[in-house]
This record gives sequence, structure tokens and C-alpha cells, in this order.
Amino acid sequence: MINTRFSVAIHILTLVASQTDKGVTSDFIAKSVNTNPVVIRRIGSLLKKANLLKGGPGITGYSLVKEPPKITLLDIYQAVTTEEELFAIHDHPNPNCDVGRNIQDTLDTSLTRAQQAMENELKKQTLAEIIQHLSIQ
Repeated sequence: MINTRFSVAIHILTLVASQTDKGVTSDFIAKSVNTNPVVIRRIGSLLKKANLLKGGPGITGYSLVKEPPKITLLDIYQAVTTEEELFAIHDHPNPNCDVGRNIQDTLDTSLTRAQQAMENELKKQTLAEIIQHLSIQ
């Protein structure tokens, strides 16, 4: 399941990219996202681990590690989601039922194809395109 971490991560990176002349802090970003700075720091930590963002204690504000055209939406998605989050399949269907016995394998195939299609689309889009669409910077 895609939660709000993905959209908040895009928001963070877009804001950091568009405010290069300022020290973009978690407090500043939190006001734009309308959330608690702790949420921003948690997502920021994931983005730092993925080598998309730098900053933190002792450094005033965040900055991008790569230029926006080199950051794909897939990079961002992978930074803030776990492997099996997009589609969850219910556990322990009845093995004595024809559908229950086969539903997981069937859904795994279909949902894996759907996830791959989504990831392929995210790979084609960059942070620079988001910024351009917003008409900022």
C-alpha cells in the first residue's frame, strides 16, 4: 500500500530544490507540508539513506545530493517504501477451497505485473519535471 510518505518525500525534495538560497530546515518543510517536523525528519532520514538528500544535526538545512533531472520518482518511491507495500494479499486462505488454494499465486502474478508497470512509469519521471510542472525555481 502506498502511504503518504511517497508524496511527502516528493514535497520535501521539491521544496529543497526550489529553495537553494535558503537553509531549508525540517521546521520550514513541516510548515509547507502541514505536519510535524518529526515526520519530516523521519522521511528525510530515509531520503538521506537513499543518497537523495543531505543535511541533519550540525548542518543548517537540507540540500539535494543529485540535481533534480537525475532523481527519478522511482528513486524517491524506493527510498520511502518497503519491498512489499504496494499490494498486500490476505494471509492463510482456505487450502481446501479451489479459489483459496490458488488465489495467492494468481494475484502475485497479476499484482507483480501491475507494480512493475507503475515502477516503469515512475522511472520515466524526474523531480525536475515535478518542479517544472509547479512552475517554480
